[in-house]
Amino acid sequence: MIVCIFTIDYELYGNGDGNLYQQVYEPAERLQQIFLSRNARFVTFVEVAELEIIEAHGTDSAIDKVKKQLRDLYKNGFEIGLHVHPQWYNARYDQGHWQLDEFEYNLCALPKDRIEHIINRAINYLRKVLNQPDYIPLCFRNSNWLFQPSQDLAGLLVDQGIKVDSSVYKGGFQHKHHLDYRRALKNGYFWKFARDVNIPDPSAQLLEIPTYSRMVYTWQLLSQKRMRIQQQASAGYPLKAKLDRLTDFLHVRQPLKLDFCRLTIKELVHMFDRVLKDEKKAPESFKPIVAIGHTKDLQDYATIEAFLAYLQKHEIALSTFGHIYDRCGLS
Repeated sequence: MIVCIFTIDYELYGNGDGNLYQQVYEPAERLQQIFLSRNARFVTFVEVAELEIIEAHGTDSAIDKVKKQLRDLYKNGFEIGLHVHPQWYNARYDQGHWQLDEFEYNLCALPKDRIEHIINRAINYLRKVLNQPDYIPLCFRNSNWLFQPSQDLAGLLVDQGIKVDSSVYKGGFQHKHHLDYRRALKNGYFWKFARDVNIPDPSAQLLEIPTYSRMVYTWQLLSQKRMRIQQQASAGYPLKAKLDRLTDFLHVRQPLKLDFCRLTIKELVHMFDRVLKDEKKAPESFKPIVAIGHTKDLQDYATIEAFLAYLQKHEIALSTFGHIYDRCGLS
């Protein structure tokens, strides 16, 4: 059985540029209305660090609209997950631009007590935003898909009651941050893990449901739509950061993520047709397919509507992590 889980990272550009109304509030509002019209729901991964710091510095007047929108999403049955960019917590605002703390870019690589402090702080702020003092997010996604080294963060998430991670995309590789998810290509549609997110551990408590990806030739990533959105997203980045990322694309094959913001409808359908073929081969297996998007990338709503129509035509249910968690063998 196949279910599709739409997830949206609720955030500004990675260097802090942009404004909350245009890059977060407005696109999330349009996406919410699309899903409500179909009586469907998506998972909102709220980047709490940037929201807390922006609110504390008073740099964006749309922060109150954003907080109300998150409460409305929660009341309307949309799943609210935790998403953290730790480099925001030591950020400085200088002459209209944010200076983020790149030394804290990878949460997993920080000392254990610092990871614990950040996770506690993030959850507490999310509780305040939602006006839910006992709220425990079911799911988590780390910044830039980083979940290596895995052990400390995984253990601390379990301690907080978080049950699902969705930071991985199979085949992922980033040399600068020592990310390597190529070993996960051997895994199924989901697995439990503890010491290493790549290695299934049936005795562990944290469940990995990765963003769905397929290995393709590198040139297949160079579509006009993807390149245009990537240029917008990285416009304010220094040249060195762009070159560091470019070296990751020297491999012949790369993972293509099921990204409903960056892919064309033709690309989305082509990827999902592969899933339908897998279903014919193994209809007895449960297949949660995670699609990803970012509010800052949301521009092409017609493609999202077309993709939802395609899923409906093939009787693919839309779901959230909370609704399918038990189907993955955990209680």
